[in-house]
Amino acid sequence: MTSQTRTALVVGGGIAGSIVAMALRKAGIEATVHEAYRTTADGIGGGLSLAPNGVNALDAIDVGEAVRRVGIPMRGTVLHSGDGNVLGELSFPADLPPSRFIWRGDLYRTLYDEATRRGIRTLHDKRLIGAEETADGVTAHFDDGTRATADILIGTDGIRSTVRTLIDPAAPQPQYAGLLGFAAQLGDTGLAPTQGKLHVHYDTRASFGHLVHADSSGGWFVNLPHPEPMTLDQARAVGNEEWLTVLREAFTGDDRSPAVDMLASTGPADLLITGPLETMPTVPTWSRGRMVLVGDAVHAASPSSGQGASQAVESSVQLARCLRDLPYEEAFSAYEELRRARVERIIENATRTNASKAGARGGSDLKPANMDWQFTYRIDWDTPVTARADA
Repeated sequence: MTSQTRTALVVGGGIAGSIVAMALRKAGIEATVHEAYRTTADGIGGGLSLAPNGVNALDAIDVGEAVRRVGIPMRGTVLHSGDGNVLGELSFPADLPPSRFIWRGDLYRTLYDEATRRGIRTLHDKRLIGAEETADGVTAHFDDGTRATADILIGTDGIRSTVRTLIDPAAPQPQYAGLLGFAAQLGDTGLAPTQGKLHVHYDTRASFGHLVHADSSGGWFVNLPHPEPMTLDQARAVGNEEWLTVLREAFTGDDRSPAVDMLASTGPADLLITGPLETMPTVPTWSRGRMVLVGDAVHAASPSSGQGASQAVESSVQLARCLRDLPYEEAFSAYEELRRARVERIIENATRTNASKAGARGGSDLKPANMDWQFTYRIDWDTPVTARADA
C-alpha cells in the first residue's frame, strides 16, 4: 500500500520538531512546525551528546554534516567512584563515528536554521489547547484563537506533552528522578584536555562530570540529589549565587575530581540550571486516529542515558519512513513496532543509573556494561517499510 499523507502539523517545535519536519520533507510530506514559545531557544540548555547512532540517523536525512560542524568529537565516558577508583569506561566500537558533544542551544539553532533553509516554516507562540478529527484530516486549536489543519498531527511537545493527553487522557506523567541538574560552559578551564572523553565522578553528595577540549575550553555538569521535587521555575527562583554556594559546599574537600577548581571558576552568570531530572514511565498509547507522538513526548530518557537526543532523532526518521510508505494508520503501527522495545530498554537502563546516583551509595554500584547494541543501530532510509514493520 502507498501513503496518502501529504501534510503534517508538528506541534511542539524544539530540536525534535525541526528534525521530524526535515525527515518528513525528505519523505515527500510537507510539515509546518507550531512552537509554543514566543522566541527561539538560542542559548538555552546545557550540554548533550549525540551518540554514533544519533549521528547516523541524522545522516539518513542529510543533516549529519551540519551538526558535525558545531559538535566536538567524543570517544567515550570514564566512570569514577567516590573513592577515586575508575569503575570502567564506556567506549564506542572503533568502526563507528565518534559521539558529538554539543551545547543544546547550538544544536537547536543549527537544526532550526537548516529546517528554515529547506523551506520549513516554524510558527511561534502557538500553544495547543485542543484538536479535532474529521474523515479528511485533523485540526489543531491554539490559545491565540487560530487553528491549522493537515492530514496528521505529530506531537513533539516534550515531557509534559499536551498531545499525549489528547491521545490518552489517562497517559502517565513524568517521574522525578530525585536529582537536580546544573551545568556551565567555561572558555578557559585551566585544565589539561580530557582527550575526547567525558569523565563522570560519583559521590554520595553529588555526581560531577567534566569535559576539557584541546584549547582548554570545556564544561561541567552536576547531578545533585534533592529528595523534594522542584520544577525548573522553582529551581531558578532560588538564584544562581545560592545554587553555586550549595554546589561548592557539596564538593568541599574533594581532591579526586576537578569539581572544586571548575566550580570556583564559574560565576553566577555562567551557571545553567537545567532543572529536575525526569523520566517517562511506559506510555501505553503512542497514537490515536491521526495523532502520534515523537521524542520526549513519548519516550523521554534521562540525561543519564546519553541517548535522549539520539532517540528523538531515530524516532523522527523512522516515523517519516513509515509515513512515506504506508497509510497513516499502518504507518503509526509500524513506527511503534520499530521503536518501542528499543527506547524502553534504554529508559530502563537510565532509570537504574539515576536510582544509584540519587541513593546513599552515590553511584558506587554502577558497573559499565557493553552498550554496543545502543550505538550500532542504523536506519536504512532506502528500504521500504511494510505493514509488518522491518524491526
